[in-house]
Amino acid sequence: MADTASGAAYDAIIVGAGFSGLYMLHRLRAQGLTARIYEAASGVGGTWYWNRYPGARVDIESLEYSYSFSPELDAEWKWSERYATQPELMAYLNHVADRFDLRRDIQLDTRVTSARFDERSNRWTVATDRGEAVTARYCIMATGCLSVANEVAFPGADRFQGETYRTSRWPHEGVDFTGKRVAVIGTGSSAIQSIPLIAEQAAQVTVFQRTPNFSVPAHNGPIPEAVLEDWKRNRAKYRQEARDAGFAIRMVDGQETLAFDATAEQRQAEYERRWGIGGFALMGAYGDLIVDRAANETASEFVREKIRSIVKDPATAEKLSPRSFPMGTKRLCIDTGYYATFNRDNVSLVDLRAEPLEAIEPTGVRTADHLYEADAIVYAIGFDAMTGALGRIDIRGRGGVTLKDAWAEGPRTYLGLMIAGFPNLFIVTGPGSPSVLCNMAVAIEQHVDFISDCIAWMGERQAGTIEATPAAQDAWVAHVNEVADTTLYPQANSWYMGANVPGKPRVFMPYIGGFPAYRDRCAEVAANGYEGCEIRSAASVS
Repeated sequence: MADTASGAAYDAIIVGAGFSGLYMLHRLRAQGLTARIYEAASGVGGTWYWNRYPGARVDIESLEYSYSFSPELDAEWKWSERYATQPELMAYLNHVADRFDLRRDIQLDTRVTSARFDERSNRWTVATDRGEAVTARYCIMATGCLSVANEVAFPGADRFQGETYRTSRWPHEGVDFTGKRVAVIGTGSSAIQSIPLIAEQAAQVTVFQRTPNFSVPAHNGPIPEAVLEDWKRNRAKYRQEARDAGFAIRMVDGQETLAFDATAEQRQAEYERRWGIGGFALMGAYGDLIVDRAANETASEFVREKIRSIVKDPATAEKLSPRSFPMGTKRLCIDTGYYATFNRDNVSLVDLRAEPLEAIEPTGVRTADHLYEADAIVYAIGFDAMTGALGRIDIRGRGGVTLKDAWAEGPRTYLGLMIAGFPNLFIVTGPGSPSVLCNMAVAIEQHVDFISDCIAWMGERQAGTIEATPAAQDAWVAHVNEVADTTLYPQANSWYMGANVPGKPRVFMPYIGGFPAYRDRCAEVAANGYEGCEIRSAASVS
């Protein structure tokens, strides 16, 4: 990509070249607008560019976790597996970039360092780590919800003499663990996907677990031709069914029946049926699993019983069985052979609740009870979710107010799309929207469509700026919190709450009111002339 000349002016600057940024660029260019993407990575793909650890794959079926805006794209791309691997997702996103000729407006290896709104010109000035400064009428943050990895903060980590890896920044050339003793710290989704493959190579794998997670089988494999043909025949119908589903995922097949309206035998049979389907289907069994603790416990105990049936050592099975939070209130993990991996002779589990991790030593990991020697350490310690990437950019709105100060007590948005005091700034799948609580591909397309339609509406009226009013933002934040409080989600110390980042405000960040209700509210806002927003003329000068 050719570098941007400093001082260039655009209709829109887009930060990030993942699923969100690519589609955003495509939509704006179709409207005849000039737009440019800045991307810190050396290639497109967003989270799928960075997360290359062993076993990295999507946790929503490939056919659903893909763009729907182009029937032609949908028809020509053939997914090979039920749950696509990272290389296949990267191939898909690179194909999209090429098919729609997006690369000429993407600048790679460039990190945006600041974005400042000029109230005299009604334009954003965006600066990069290359010393460039460009201006744009609109600034669109397509930075992703899981794009900033947590820092390694264990005492002594810099003294370790062996190899160190992070699942979020895996070497592109891969890693060979043959014959090595490997310590894996963390048991979130990245660890659950990677541990079985690491264990196939390594001489010894020691897993350090603070909190066990619920995980269900993917039952992954090649997509049968009959399924692909059925998808082709019913593509439009299935896409709409996804948009009308609570989590925007067809295969969840959410039911309104309540757990205790069924007998114990009926519940067991339904859970078994959905376990056999795999993936997130289990959470759709009954309509009250995310709002009623007793109902949730029936599903939680079903999974714990599955763990006990798979893991041969009862003590290890108990350590792997979550009991401190309701199932689903931390993102349910989807695995291939995770629990069975602990039956291997070369795999052991350390419960950090029983023996806390004290330090990383030159030769391994020291807990309160023991020094576990290792040749390599893999840190699978999660992300500064939802707000991490935005917090690392110096974003300043009206009056020079920083986003960091505006969000000092937690993120506040209108619909997860706009922020009071930050005109013409949009966020794709920001806090206050369904985002990580649904199919991100569906959520991204809905947000990009909303943003591009809003920009077109502004252009038709020759309006200067649009931003959320403080009152509308306050009302939306209150609604997001009110809905969350009717569910079990706030009961978990999850990254949904920011609980995995020291010092981060404890606020439930996504919207759990369901994708259809959210989509309809956004459509209502647009139909009513973007109610809840303050729109100023192009001539307005604050």
